Amino acid sequence: MVEVRHASVNFGEVRYLGFQPAGAVLGYDAAGHVVQTTDGAGPALGDRVVAFGLGAWAPRAVFAADSVAVVPDGLDLAEAAALPMVGITALRTLRAAGSLLGRRVLVTGASGGVGRLAVQLARLGGAHVTASVGAPARGEGLRELGAHQVVVGLDRVDEPVDVVLDTVGGEHLVTAWGLLRPGGTLQSIGWASGEPAVFPPNSIFAPGPPKRLQSFGDAAHAGPDLTVLLGLVSTGAITVPVGWRDSWKRIDQAIEALLGRQVAGKAVIDID
Repeated sequence: MVEVRHASVNFGEVRYLGFQPAGAVLGYDAAGHVVQTTDGAGPALGDRVVAFGLGAWAPRAVFAADSVAVVPDGLDLAEAAALPMVGITALRTLRAAGSLLGRRVLVTGASGGVGRLAVQLARLGGAHVTASVGAPARGEGLRELGAHQVVVGLDRVDEPVDVVLDTVGGEHLVTAWGLLRPGGTLQSIGWASGEPAVFPPNSIFAPGPPKRLQSFGDAAHAGPDLTVLLGLVSTGAITVPVGWRDSWKRIDQAIEALLGRQVAGKAVIDID
């Protein structure tokens, strides 16, 4: 059980609020202090932790012991709260693509929380990173995070890529598939466009090594990967993209900002 001090708000959570039953406790990302444990599993009483699991928007929440990680001294808990969902998604999808050294990686929807972390992790892995955004203003800061090229849309991507992390879906996914070289991997990890992806006849066929289109949804047993990510943040190897922070009493403003694409990165709420 964690006494939650901060939680983050993810685009997918607020986009589908209307599908949640009345009274549901929402949120997945939390940071705070351990106030109760079972069987001595996981972090100890009083530890500063970040946790992943349903029910994070609450003064207290219960998480599986293997989905909690100790936050290093000196790292802000609010910053840590923004990390779990987007960090696990970026880390695991890039890991699934194999070695990135010398490969070309395309990240779509790169201005969001997943995108900004994926750009940093891919660059850290030795990749040439292209970040695609929806508007010029949304590309601000991405070069500083490690993107070699920042483009609006995909029309200016003029070389085949080895790996795609797609958070947009729809026509973007179809176009990104066409940019993928033989043997490459496209990770479909979001569908912000809300539009269908219509592949022309025979567009899936490609000579040479097979191309792969993969889904992502496995955030189980997050603790070890959270520890890896926290270590990278604490050493300054990556930064956590927090673009909005305020009291959870103003959650409506966070939701409006996220849905209006006004947040560069993540929104964090203080459980005050």
